[in-house]
Amino acid sequence: MTHIFARFLKDESGATAIEYGLIAALISVAIIGGATTLGGKLSTQFTNISSYLNLTKKS
Repeated sequence: MTHIFARFLKDESGATAIEYGLIAALISVAIIGGATTLGGKLSTQFTNISSYLNLTKKS
């Protein structure tokens, strides 16, 4: 029984997959955060352009 437990403790075959999964999750969070910020700024910019075009159209 102790041999099985010792072998289990030495087994690192899933560690790499978990590390890659964590890296992918962190990259995803960064992309989502960046896209959210960029999306808000783009929305504001397009609203400003639309307002400007509507003002020049009325003149």
